[in-house]
Amino acid sequence: MKVKVGNKFVGEGEPTFIIAEIGNNHNGNMDIARKLVNLAGLFGADAVKFQKRTVKEVFTKEMLIQPQTHSQVLGKTYEEYRQKQELTDAELTELKHLAYSLGLAFFVTPFDMTSANTLSKIGMDAWKISSFDVNHAQLIEYIAKQNQPIFISTGMSTLEERDEAINMIKKYNNQLIINHCVSIYPTPDKDLNLGAIPVLKERYKPFPIGYSGHEVGYVPTVVAVALGANTVERHFTLDKSLPGPDHSTISLDPIEFGAMIREIRRAESGISDSNIYIHEKEIRHREKHGKSIVAKTNIPAGSVIDDTMITFKSPGYGIKPTLVHTVIGRQAKENIEEDTVLLKSHLA
Repeated sequence: MKVKVGNKFVGEGEPTFIIAEIGNNHNGNMDIARKLVNLAGLFGADAVKFQKRTVKEVFTKEMLIQPQTHSQVLGKTYEEYRQKQELTDAELTELKHLAYSLGLAFFVTPFDMTSANTLSKIGMDAWKISSFDVNHAQLIEYIAKQNQPIFISTGMSTLEERDEAINMIKKYNNQLIINHCVSIYPTPDKDLNLGAIPVLKERYKPFPIGYSGHEVGYVPTVVAVALGANTVERHFTLDKSLPGPDHSTISLDPIEFGAMIREIRRAESGISDSNIYIHEKEIRHREKHGKSIVAKTNIPAGSVIDDTMITFKSPGYGIKPTLVHTVIGRQAKENIEEDTVLLKSHLA
């Protein structure tokens, strides 16, 4: 099954669909947001994704009044800190058009119903349901009814909760991509659970399976592709030293993000062919370094060849060692000098 997102497809047989998760890494600054979109296009990403929250709808007053303990330049309370990272509807619309001009798909993760309603008016190529909202039935149902592609991440959820969310979506919409995700920021290698990707591919067949990664670096993301992930999503920042929740912990800087895309494309090239055969480019190496049956001594014409007269050496263009039983007991048609590669023409 393939799901069309923008002008590309996600699924088996398609190149890995790579999402630059800008999220809130713009820190509410449009100059940073524009630069990140432009870089995503330059490096060859397929989509950019942002996040949108109606802060008072997502968090309780108890959380919002808490003093902000880090990145205080973005606000002294948690409400100020979160609000600082929000873009306006007009700004998101501008970024959508910028993404389109670069051939990128554009979408945004809503974390509440007000944001979801706003995004439906702005218009997007797909929707993202965060791991935080796998049990947010009202939001899931609303998004499913939009009849557009949906990415759902499955961090922090039991198998039963995932099944429940996926079944809810399937009632209205089959344009679904399911992302393996571990919501630990950052995720230690031992907790990545990448072996679950083939299991998810089988359990949720025929839906494409993706990977939303929160590890340090990008090697596990390339491994996810090798294990069958049809799409990957990674947080992307201009500078890991910027204030904010994701820059230093789980984001890739431009050098890393570009390198990750190159390595993903390299991995795709290496796993694209599952047939088993001798490659035509291997033949000359086989002929040079493979083994043949070789005369161990001078063998006069008419002699009956026995195992004392032969050995096995390179090059490999002669009679294969596995056919030694077809040589033993045969007569030499002509004189065969020591260290000669045996050919069928040597035998009577």
